[in-house]
Amino acid sequence: MARIRVLVVDDHRIFAESLAAALAAEPDVDVSAAGSGPAALRSLERAAAESRRFDVMLVDADLGACAAQPARAVHVPEPGEDNLVDGISLVAGVRSGQLAVRTVVLAEKDDPRRAALALQAGAAGWVAKDCSLQRLLTVIRGVLRDETHLPPALLTGVLRELTAARKHRTESERLVESLTPREREVLRCMVAGLGRKAVAERLFLSPHTVRTHMQNVLGKLGVHSTLAAVALARRAGVGPADLGLARDVVERGGQLA
Repeated sequence: MARIRVLVVDDHRIFAESLAAALAAEPDVDVSAAGSGPAALRSLERAAAESRRFDVMLVDADLGACAAQPARAVHVPEPGEDNLVDGISLVAGVRSGQLAVRTVVLAEKDDPRRAALALQAGAAGWVAKDCSLQRLLTVIRGVLRDETHLPPALLTGVLRELTAARKHRTESERLVESLTPREREVLRCMVAGLGRKAVAERLFLSPHTVRTHMQNVLGKLGVHSTLAAVALARRAGVGPADLGLARDVVERGGQLA
């Protein structure tokens, strides 16, 4: 019998242990648990290194909410980053780390906006925490067949959210395309969190020239701050510049403009 390896990620210990015990009673399910995003990533990486990959990760949508406010938007964590805020961020981190596991988000309540964010982050399902064990097992087995599972009551709202997100992405892509190649390079540095001085050293430009490029980027994107430009860039699918060559520059004190 092929066994399904499941990782439960929830910082509410009683819920996590109860769910793990219920799933472990199934003859074809092996279960492990993690109490935080960083712990989950470490478990996934260790399992992959030992050729014992997890098949499905069940993650609390509000992971870490008792210690910090839930994220307003999906944040993709960098390798080694330990300040994951919520479950949707963890889903995005798993995808960015190319860890081969299907993810299902467990939620206290139905929320079309957050469910859409979860799907965009790479989740294969959104399930209510109070659903039956049989329903959860159906979802687990379904996502292993590459199915996407959502509560029927959420479908219309999620489709509306995804349609709106696509519209915003298309507009963001159009604005980014208006930038010159050099301005796009500067924008990628901004997405990576580099400040004016660090960008200047990285691109071998004067700080004055970088300031001009940054002002042009903000103007063409129609925003008034670096943070707003970075948010728009992420919607358009613009990734950060590779920091491998610039890490020493950041450590010397480059500040966000």
